[in-house]
Amino acid sequence: MKKCVIVPDSFKGSLDAGQVCAVLRQAVLRRAPGCEVVCVPVADGGEGTVDCFLEALGCTRVETRMHGPYGELLTGAYARQGDTAVIEMAQAAGLPLVEERANPSRTTTWGVGEQIAQAIDAGCTEILLGLGGSCTNDGGCGMAAALGARFYDQAGVSFVPTGGTLDRIARIDREPLRRRLAGVRVTAMCDVDSPLYGPQGAACVFAPQKGADDAMVRRLDENMRALARHLGEETAHTPGAGAAGGMGAGVLSLLGGVLRPGIEAVLDVVAFDRLLAGADLVLTGEGCFDRQSLCGKVIDGVARRAARQGVPVVALVGTIGEPDAIEAAYARGVTAVIGINQSGETLAQAKARVRDNLARTADAVLRLWERETVLR
Repeated sequence: MKKCVIVPDSFKGSLDAGQVCAVLRQAVLRRAPGCEVVCVPVADGGEGTVDCFLEALGCTRVETRMHGPYGELLTGAYARQGDTAVIEMAQAAGLPLVEERANPSRTTTWGVGEQIAQAIDAGCTEILLGLGGSCTNDGGCGMAAALGARFYDQAGVSFVPTGGTLDRIARIDREPLRRRLAGVRVTAMCDVDSPLYGPQGAACVFAPQKGADDAMVRRLDENMRALARHLGEETAHTPGAGAAGGMGAGVLSLLGGVLRPGIEAVLDVVAFDRLLAGADLVLTGEGCFDRQSLCGKVIDGVARRAARQGVPVVALVGTIGEPDAIEAAYARGVTAVIGINQSGETLAQAKARVRDNLARTADAVLRLWERETVLR
């Protein structure tokens, strides 16, 4: 083997994408010492996206200070490459930040807007915003308010809406926001296709994971419908509008941005098509393979692009949650999906042994590759 490209997602709760790369790189070099190994740790917009860009591209890490979901002062960072800033909303509005205080009717994305503002003030004109892992349901209104938008109630009083107060919005003054974003392009990375409201919308699908009970879910969904009257019904039904508690819709309508599958945006930025040139094999993977893996996530995006250049793709995964999805993966360009838990370990046991299991499985794949090459 002359060239191998390694481009995995994290095995959440076990190994981050960079650690997965390190294990697989070592396995490749053990079997093919002279091989050119290209490692591209990636994420699809959620937690860890900034770190992946820092490692994959050698971007500059820019420290920031912003407010969290309940107004607490936090520190974070974005990755900068030229005029592009990569920001992950989870740093300012992520679910781990609230712990036992989870309440999507009260949390805000204000801090996300603060991070964007700091990047713009530093001269960035391209904002790549990762949507994922949010604790919010405010439609991105907090983010927009931090960037200059003004929200008024029926009495003409300005306020910053949260998920529980979206129905109070009577008027939005977007002009200060437009001036703030003049000359700036915003691209949001998301890996869900949910609309803003309805049975498959932001509140009904994701709010229970953020601490909402049935009554709160109904209230939040009603408020998303109210917000749609200001953002536009076409925007509300755009796939991805419901991402990150409706932030997808906020990016589209309030920030004038665009939505892209996270992995597609990431692969473009790292020039993945160019990295594939001359590759004999691509190794990718994630913690759990299921149908969602084929909905714009890492394995899906990598396989589609590799297939165009005729490069085989092997996906090494922690568990196979839905075996029926494997055939669909093969149709997308994946050569093989292989689970690394070969001995039926419990989840706790598998997490403790994930590094060894990954290395052992990768070695088996590379042995087979080595033998097939010799036979050829």
